Amino acid sequence: MATASKQRIVTHILTSHGKIAKIAGEEPAARPILEEFIYAVLREGASRDAADQAYEMLRKNFFDWNEVRVSAPQELCDVIDPFVNDPLTRSQRIIEFLQEVFETTFSFDLDSIEKKGMKQAAKTLSRYTAANDYTVAWVTQSRLGGHAIPIDSPSLRTLRRLQIIDDEQIDLETIRASLEHQIPKAKGSLFVDAISEIALRTCGEKEPTCPECTARTACPTGLESKRPALKKPR
Repeated sequence: MATASKQRIVTHILTSHGKIAKIAGEEPAARPILEEFIYAVLREGASRDAADQAYEMLRKNFFDWNEVRVSAPQELCDVIDPFVNDPLTRSQRIIEFLQEVFETTFSFDLDSIEKKGMKQAAKTLSRYTAANDYTVAWVTQSRLGGHAIPIDSPSLRTLRRLQIIDDEQIDLETIRASLEHQIPKAKGSLFVDAISEIALRTCGEKEPTCPECTARTACPTGLESKRPALKKPR
């Protein structure tokens, strides 16, 4: 798809979701880097609302991050299970992350890495075992002031159906670079929320409900699905 066409779809998504976001209220305040990383573990493949609830339940049910660190994965799993999929794996990653942080800093504060500069701070985060492309991009965007678009599997599926990214693009770093070129830095967080919302609400893996999608009038896949089937020749 031509770049101009992709840009029109991006603009449509940002405009449509921007109206919803304005009604919903302001963006939440940025968390400390350590907490933003943990939130990203919960947010990947989950809606903003689900991640918010899972995160708040962790804060409510454990005294502090040290108690989370020394808890069994199943204890965390029981708390976040109603809100996110694969809660046990997420719980294990969170505990593993907190353990690594504690062993290297003897604290639960990573804000000092900002002094290293954005790129070096992101590189430091990427060294943690629990880190992946999504978590590092999320923290870079939300806390380090960088222009990074975190992409999870549901969002990737939706981006392909929208044809904002091409099917032959498979490298995440290349895909993110392409998106970051099309999306203004100030709109990065809004775009991530928009694609995530579309992916999880209407753009299901097996049965997308295109008529209910806020991007339906701009989505090539959605427009194609409305076309009547060709009659078979007799």
